[in-house]
Amino acid sequence: MVTARGLHDPHIWETTVKLALAGHPHSLQLTKVGIEEMLSRMWESQPRVIKFSRRHQRGSSANGLRRQKRDWVIPPINVPENSRGPFPHMLVRIRSDQDKDVGIRYSITGAGADQPPSGIYNIDPISGNMFVTQPLDREERASFHLRAHAVDMNGNQVENPIDLYIYVIDMNDNRPEFHNQVYNGSVAEGSKPGSSVMQVTATDADDSTTANGMVRYRILSQTPHSPIPNMFTINSETGDIVTVAAGLDREKVSQYTIIVQATDMEGNLNFGLSNTATALISITDINDNPPELTVRTFSGEVPENKVNVVVTNLTVVDRDQPHSPNWNAVYRIVSGDPSGHFTIRTNPITNDGMLTVIKPVDFEMNRAFMLTVVVSNQAHLATGIQSSLQSTAGVTISIQDVNEPPVFPVNPKMIRFEEGVPAGTTLTVFAAQDPDHFIHQIVRYSKLSDPANWLKINRTNGQITTMALLDRESMYVKNNVYEATFLAFDNGKSGSPQASGTGTLQIYLIDVNDNAPVLIPREAQVCERARPNSRINITASDADADPNVGPFVFELPSFPATVRRNWTISRLSGDYAQLRLRIPYLEASVYEIPVIVSDSGNPPLSNRSVIRVKVCPCDDNGDCSTTGAVAAAGLGTGAIIAILICIIILLSMVLLFVVWMKRREKERQAKPLLIDPEDDVRDNILKYDEEGGGEEDQDYDLSQLQQPESLDHIINKPAGVRRVDERPVITESQYPVRPSLPHPGDIGDFINDGLRAADNDPTAPPYDSLLVFDYEGSGSTAGSVSSLNSTSSGDQDYDYLNDWGPRFKKLADLYGGGDDD
Repeated sequence: MVTARGLHDPHIWETTVKLALAGHPHSLQLTKVGIEEMLSRMWESQPRVIKFSRRHQRGSSANGLRRQKRDWVIPPINVPENSRGPFPHMLVRIRSDQDKDVGIRYSITGAGADQPPSGIYNIDPISGNMFVTQPLDREERASFHLRAHAVDMNGNQVENPIDLYIYVIDMNDNRPEFHNQVYNGSVAEGSKPGSSVMQVTATDADDSTTANGMVRYRILSQTPHSPIPNMFTINSETGDIVTVAAGLDREKVSQYTIIVQATDMEGNLNFGLSNTATALISITDINDNPPELTVRTFSGEVPENKVNVVVTNLTVVDRDQPHSPNWNAVYRIVSGDPSGHFTIRTNPITNDGMLTVIKPVDFEMNRAFMLTVVVSNQAHLATGIQSSLQSTAGVTISIQDVNEPPVFPVNPKMIRFEEGVPAGTTLTVFAAQDPDHFIHQIVRYSKLSDPANWLKINRTNGQITTMALLDRESMYVKNNVYEATFLAFDNGKSGSPQASGTGTLQIYLIDVNDNAPVLIPREAQVCERARPNSRINITASDADADPNVGPFVFELPSFPATVRRNWTISRLSGDYAQLRLRIPYLEASVYEIPVIVSDSGNPPLSNRSVIRVKVCPCDDNGDCSTTGAVAAAGLGTGAIIAILICIIILLSMVLLFVVWMKRREKERQAKPLLIDPEDDVRDNILKYDEEGGGEEDQDYDLSQLQQPESLDHIINKPAGVRRVDERPVITESQYPVRPSLPHPGDIGDFINDGLRAADNDPTAPPYDSLLVFDYEGSGSTAGSVSSLNSTSSGDQDYDYLNDWGPRFKKLADLYGGGDDD
């Protein structure tokens, strides 16, 4: 069908054109090769010449109106992808009707020509032939929009640009691709046919509007084939997988593996491209298997009086998913245990039921139990599933008799007695009973705890007797109650050790008036002059309890008479009184005032207590002054003087020690050395970097370096012998004086004269002072080196210095060099 229209005319003209391939009157076989060949021939049958549209104008009426000739609509250019060439391959020829009159140059612009991706299309500028230069890929770019231009030799536009639309014809060159290579889905066991399982999806990069991109699905295989080979089906267009048959049972098959194939060309297997993926379908569990106990009757035994003991394990079988609510067992005791002695806990690993004792069982009360237990799951059974008869079983439990300890019927036992009962008084009989009624045993008693050691118990009958007075005010009595613990034990039975039980006896001690009151406080102070506020408040303390305590009676004794003459007591209340001066003035001192205090017991008890009262001078506020406090404390003038004398003696000793230390330091500094300090070069030895030769060089007596106590060996020394480490006390030698205007020849003589004078001058330093370090006192056998002439070379052989080691190498070089030096 070819359509034509005018640019400004609404009418459209259509005509049908039938095309037939030359030389091929029959249609090609519809195969992949045939389709590609047909598309290739269609490509070759593209219109070869495309002309620029022109407007032919001619007069149509007297008024000058012109009629416009209708243009042909330029059809798109179709180019198949993946063409094998050869390239460049001509597509069309662009031509202008004016090429006969003027020289025309053709060009194309747009994406694919002079814009990226550039170079795909080009045009011969003279002939107008348009070429494609390389194979096209529709998946990269499906169409191109180019514009063709015609200009003269001067570059002037000859024709209006025309639009060229190039469409890339899709070829089936892409396989369907699954989004995942492995898909995971699930469906519950027992699901009805038509239940949705999962969906698989594949896409094709080819044109989805053509058969090249239309994908269809099918199931290639199912593993395993139980119960039938085709338990599932797939929607060929959507990829939804659903069940098609009943009979899914997780306990038989827990997972299916399905191979799914996706094919393009609408699933045509002859020329469509295919791909496969794997679908793993897991069958989820439902509670379709009730738990079943392995036996109908279980048995076990347990010792009496034991708790948290496993009597027996109830084993169960459940074919549902392990460790899920459909598998986890729940046990219940439905009969045989009205008192709740037992419970059943589930082992989370094995799912067994552990029948456990939670309340002690008495053999003398129950020798055996017959229980009925039922097992179920945490989750309810699926619809239509009935509980199994094997979910119920019986349990027989035998109770073992053990030797039980004696039991005190009343524990703790409370009795009441007055304190102070004499030793040997029988308080009570604290007897225990043996719960083993079927075995005759003898019960014996002993004392386990008696903090004050007041009690004893009869070994055979449990009679409690006192061994000392019971004192309610004892530190071992708490809240008037004294506690003691006793032990009762049997003689055991064959094969069992002794069993023992404890009992606590509590004795409530009734108070008697056996403690006299004590005055509080024991010390106080008042002013030496009577003042209204100079009073002492006193009270009393009594270890007894009501009614053997206050109110108290306070009074002053009649002897000595000075007490009542100087002091008076006035009662404030039942427990308090005031002590104050009776006279206007009392000398400052410390007074011990006796006070008689009586309680309210029957009969009352009295106590003569002494309160130490410090009487002191007071300031305006009624407080004792410092001087008065010291005087009141009892320190007399003699004591104060003695303390001061001790302080002065201590300071004098410290001062004498300091003076003695300073004098000793001065004596040490004033002691002269063996040589003049100005000429002492002993410290200069450090300038020679001499660090000693080791431990052997350090073996010398430094005491010889000190000044000797006697100088007789110096005064009485023989003539001609002098000390080499002291300055000689003789007239100094006279050195030659250089003339003011010497002759140049006199310089050498002057130096030689000065050298001779220095060599012969015994007063010139350093007086061989290095020998200070070798001084060993008088009478030394060491000779003097002062007689050596420093200017004479002598004929002594110094080669032996080379044998003394590296420390004498420098000296050997100086004196052992021979005439070369």
